[in-house]
Amino acid sequence: MTDLSTGLDRLAIETPSWAYANSGTRFKVFTQKGVPRDPFEKIADAAQVHAFTGAAPTVALHIPWDKVSDYSVLAAYAADQGVGLGAINANVFQDDDYMLGSVTNPDPRIRRKATDHLLECVDIMDVTGSRDLKLWFSDGTNYPGQDDIRTRQDRLFEALTEVYARLGDDQRILLEYKLFEPAFYATDVPDWGTSFLHCVALGPKATVCVDTGHHAPGTNIEFIVATLLRAGRLGAFDFNSRFYADDDLMVGSADPFQLFRIMYEVVRGGGLDPATGVAFMLDQCHNIEPKIQGQIRSVMNVQEATAKALLVDTVALRTAQDSGDVLGANAAVMDAYDTDVRPLLATWRERRGLDPDPIATYRASGYYDKIVAERVGGIQAGWGA
Repeated sequence: MTDLSTGLDRLAIETPSWAYANSGTRFKVFTQKGVPRDPFEKIADAAQVHAFTGAAPTVALHIPWDKVSDYSVLAAYAADQGVGLGAINANVFQDDDYMLGSVTNPDPRIRRKATDHLLECVDIMDVTGSRDLKLWFSDGTNYPGQDDIRTRQDRLFEALTEVYARLGDDQRILLEYKLFEPAFYATDVPDWGTSFLHCVALGPKATVCVDTGHHAPGTNIEFIVATLLRAGRLGAFDFNSRFYADDDLMVGSADPFQLFRIMYEVVRGGGLDPATGVAFMLDQCHNIEPKIQGQIRSVMNVQEATAKALLVDTVALRTAQDSGDVLGANAAVMDAYDTDVRPLLATWRERRGLDPDPIATYRASGYYDKIVAERVGGIQAGWGA
């Protein structure tokens, strides 16, 4: 089992550029002061999260929301800010052409358009040095008979195969899944099994992305994590929290015990070892909470869950499991979860020259007042821009 300090050192949490923009629910997006107006300002905000937590060294981009004329300039700016560019997220769900699907659309012209966008994202990865192409498809059908379920899977695999062949040696696909919405009858990639099957058929450079919000209530997500780790196909997490199926709330806010259970399986399966390639990403929309603070709090929540997972007495746990001691085994897990790890994390931060309280330090830094004053005029970035 990885020790506490080493485990926390290995935990790098990627923040999403869109979390710093105006984003929220389907019924309303509330605008906030100081919101970024372009990808450069999003990166500047992401750099603040890393500066105060020491655990968020990369920021994910979403294309075309973060489209720029020269991605090498954007990458250089990120490096100057102390962060790197991470996963490139494709967008094949916001164009009117995609009403009946993107890569699974019945119209070959639209399928070609969608696949070309995915290939464009790989071109961007070549410039930014990004390893991961993250794909989520809203494709699916709303009514029985609307389209042929099997044929749509064939179309999906055809597009994925073309993109897979374009990947460089050090690049990979992260195939995300979502239970429903906006396809309410049959979503083309609705669950981890569908994603896994496509990834296995594609090859070793295709792995599953587990979004912790994209499951039916009661789903045992830690079982999925353990299974994918065992198979060597867990590529990444999109961390958020939800009360139903996709609320994109701050990770650990609705069910911190679930986040702990997930991180225990990550630790148990060696997922903190960089050799496994597991990427820990946030995917959240901050609608009523301050955006940078929301990301800092989310990073801290993952750190706390991970620290508790690292404290599980694995010897006592295995002894109890092997002897059939049900309550003893459960107690070994609960003892770790019930531990207040905040002092341990404060010490970890101090050893790295960080303030033990990232939120308080950020608030006192004056950065928020600075961006509110500077970012007046122009068009604020928002969901879809």
